[in-house]
Amino acid sequence: MKVLYCTSEALPYIATGGLGDVAGSLPQALRQRLIGCRIVMPLYEDIPQHLRDEMKFVTSLSVPVAWRRQYCGVFEARYGGVIYYFIDNQYYFKRSGIYGHFDDAERFAFFSRAVLEMLPFIDFQPNIIHCNDWQTALVPIYYHLFYGHQEFYQNMKTLMTIHNIQYQGKYGLEVLTDVLGIPKEATSLVEYDDCVNLLKGAVECSNWVSTVSPTYAQEIMDPWFSYKLDGILKERSWKLSGILNGIDTKNYDPETDSDIYAPYSAAHPEGKTVNKQKLQERLGLEQNPDIPLIGMVTRMVSAKGLDLVIEGLDQIMCSNHVQFVILGSGDFEYESFFRNMQDKYPGRLVACQGFVPELSRKIYAGSDIFLMPSRSEPCGLSQMIALRYGSIPVVRETGGLKDSIQDSGDGNGNGFTFQNYSSGDMVYAVQRALTGYENKEGWSILVERALKSDNSWGRSANEYIRLYKQLLK
Repeated sequence: MKVLYCTSEALPYIATGGLGDVAGSLPQALRQRLIGCRIVMPLYEDIPQHLRDEMKFVTSLSVPVAWRRQYCGVFEARYGGVIYYFIDNQYYFKRSGIYGHFDDAERFAFFSRAVLEMLPFIDFQPNIIHCNDWQTALVPIYYHLFYGHQEFYQNMKTLMTIHNIQYQGKYGLEVLTDVLGIPKEATSLVEYDDCVNLLKGAVECSNWVSTVSPTYAQEIMDPWFSYKLDGILKERSWKLSGILNGIDTKNYDPETDSDIYAPYSAAHPEGKTVNKQKLQERLGLEQNPDIPLIGMVTRMVSAKGLDLVIEGLDQIMCSNHVQFVILGSGDFEYESFFRNMQDKYPGRLVACQGFVPELSRKIYAGSDIFLMPSRSEPCGLSQMIALRYGSIPVVRETGGLKDSIQDSGDGNGNGFTFQNYSSGDMVYAVQRALTGYENKEGWSILVERALKSDNSWGRSANEYIRLYKQLLK
């Protein structure tokens, strides 16, 4: 089986968020399972020079972009045994920053057309073209309009993965023919809510649509989560499913992580106590292993549930002998709130502004409880990282949080959950976790269970392989 993984970003070359992490990890896991997976992405100016130096020129071709044709260079590199292709055009990609340009519709239209045009030139004929988010949404649209009937392409299947439905690639109808090259008679494929909606077009044209967790696949058919796409997703629900993302368990490994204070594992968990003590010392907290330490590593935005924290934090801090640390940055109102709370609870609450990777690892390793009360979370990685480091998650049951964290109330879960988007429900879940912490024997069992959790990309890759095989039947 051959898979072409189309993405606008991928580690180690360039990444701005979760998509880059996924694109850097899933193809590696597929390769380990003998799937011939290759990645294609734009050749951005911001890719580090030492990585650009390892690329070799493969071919060049002329790519149609609406009524004009543009030069396309194709470069190739190998990383971790996976072949990466890079689409080169300096007019479109020799710029600072990979998103947010006035002509992003044209830039990614060129990229999407180039992905399909290059295939005969590189002697790679994939069975599956796996696309990701709106930047590659035109690949299945163009395939449907221009390529599917051609002999070289006719047996290929397209899969569209939605990582965050908020970002849909919406533009005015004036770009339809002049910029995107979509015939007027095909307007209905991409028109939605009186504009061009590329993600909607991909949902229409792809053979299958996936999301980054099973629960998120259900949620995006609800108007509360869908950003107006619930109608088309309900119509196409027969080809919609969710596969939970994983984490890089080699990168996030408390046995080998050089950024934490002491190594530990499920078999030898003693080092976690050392990490907590050292973190307390660094943050100026009382060094007492019996005081539960709650951690958060998050973007400070409303989607992460910080409104609930604002409403409930006083109740948590006043009614419990507890310590609290948060690392992150974002909206001014949240940053200001946590600065004020640090002044209100000196020596008990610490707010670390910005994002410091080594400190985030120390918080995962040193905290007892990891709070993640998100309003919306398509998949979420932090709760999986917390499990990997034995920090017990307290999460709201949404998206991937619901799929990866099961409440331990029956003695079999790996965290504490609450359903309603309510500060009272969040506080109650935290209090249940704090009560559980007092039961040292039971808590040790819970931590061991967390440390043994399998959230590897191998699990996710196996599910994608099953989906690929289903598409090829």
